[in-house]
Amino acid sequence: MQSSFSEFFVESVREASPAEVFKSLFSSAHHHQLAIAAWRLPFQQQKHVIIDLSGEAKKIKPELETLPAGFIFSPFTSGNETSSDTNQHQSLYLHADVSFSTDANRVMVNPIFQKGKVGIEKVVSDIENHISNKQRGATPYFISDDIVEITNTSKEQYIHLVKKAMAAINEGIFQKVVPSKQKAIAIPDKFDIVDAFFQLSAVYPHAFVSLVSIPGVGTWLGASPEMLIQTFQEPFQQHRIFRTVALAGTQSLKKNNSLCNAAWRQKEIEEQAMVCRYIINCFKKIRLREYEEEGPKTAAAGNLMHLKTEYTVDMDALNFPELATIMLELLHPTSAVCGMPREATMAFLQEHENMNRSFYSGFLGPVNVHDEINIYVNLRCMRLFSEKAILYAGAGVTADSVPEKEWLETEMKVSTLLNILK
Repeated sequence: MQSSFSEFFVESVREASPAEVFKSLFSSAHHHQLAIAAWRLPFQQQKHVIIDLSGEAKKIKPELETLPAGFIFSPFTSGNETSSDTNQHQSLYLHADVSFSTDANRVMVNPIFQKGKVGIEKVVSDIENHISNKQRGATPYFISDDIVEITNTSKEQYIHLVKKAMAAINEGIFQKVVPSKQKAIAIPDKFDIVDAFFQLSAVYPHAFVSLVSIPGVGTWLGASPEMLIQTFQEPFQQHRIFRTVALAGTQSLKKNNSLCNAAWRQKEIEEQAMVCRYIINCFKKIRLREYEEEGPKTAAAGNLMHLKTEYTVDMDALNFPELATIMLELLHPTSAVCGMPREATMAFLQEHENMNRSFYSGFLGPVNVHDEINIYVNLRCMRLFSEKAILYAGAGVTADSVPEKEWLETEMKVSTLLNILK
C-alpha cells in the first residue's frame, strides 16, 4: 500500500499462505462488524485487502483527488433519480485503516486511520488468533439488510424486454439501451468467498477481481473487464496520466483462437462506436481536446472477447488535476451499461427492467492506493446471500439486435461466475 503506512507486526502472517491471511482478515472483519474489500488489478499477481475500522459504511460524493487511501463502492443508480449527481452521493467509501498485500506479506496500519468502532490492537490480535488456530469452515460474510427477491429472469421475459427496447429505438426514443437480467443459483456446501476470489484471480488474469463485504449492505464478488477511471504517475516523464476505455461488443473466445482472427458484425462495431462517441462527448463538455485515442482492438475478458478503445490524457500538461472526479461524474452510468442518450434509457430501464440492479453496473475500486486510482464498472458480478447468489448480466440492444442472440450473450457473461460456483 502507500509508503506512509506502518507495519503492525504479526508473526504468524509470515508463515501463513496468502489465502489463510485473507480468510483471517475477512473472519476478523465479520466478527467485529467491519467493512472489508479485496481486489487484484488486471495482469498483476498481487492481491490486496483493506479493513475500515469505523464500523460504518460512509456515503460520500467522491472528490477523488482529496480522498484518503481507500476503496469506493457505488450503485448503478440511487433509486428513481436519473441525475448522476444524486447517485454519486450514494457512493460508499472504505478507509484503508488496516491493509495487507500479498507482495509485501505484512499487515499494515494507516497512521492517520479513523478512530472508530474497534481498536487496531483487537483486530490484529483476532487476525493472529485466526491464523494460529487455522480456522476451519467457510469464511463468514455479510448479508444485506434489505429484503431482496431472489428470482430468475426467464428467457421469455428477457426477449420480451429486448423487443420492447427495439421498438423504442425504432420510434426514435433512444439509439441504444442495455437491459439486464438476474440469475439465482444455489451456493454449494463447500463454497468459500476467499477461495472463490483466489480462483477468479487465477482464471481471469485480464479482469479486475474484487470481493467486498459491508455490514448491512452485503457481499459482492466479481471479475470485471471494464475500467472506468484510472490515474497514475507516468514513470519516465513523471506526469499524471488519466485513462478511460470504451468497451462494447461481445463474442465467445474459444480455446486456441487468436484475437487477431476475430470477426465482428456491424451491430457490434456500431455498438462500440456509440460508447466511443459517448466518451468523446464527455470530453467536449469540459472543452478537453488534447487526448490520445487507441483502438478499437479486440480484447480478451475471460471466456469472452470485446472491442476496446483506450483514451489517455496528460493531466499535468493540461493543468487539470481534478479531471478524474469530473469525468467520473460525466461518465457514470456509461452508455455501455445504460444506453444513449442516458436520461431516456435510464427512464426506460426503471420502467421495464423489473429488477433492482443495486451495485451491479455501478463502480468500485481502490482510490489513492500506491498513488493510483483504479475504478472499474461492476460487471461479471454476483451478490451473495446465505444459501443463494444472484448473478447479473446485460447486453447492448441497438436497431440491428437479434433478441435470441442478446439472450445468448447474457448467458455467456453469466458463465464467467457460474463456473466458480459450480
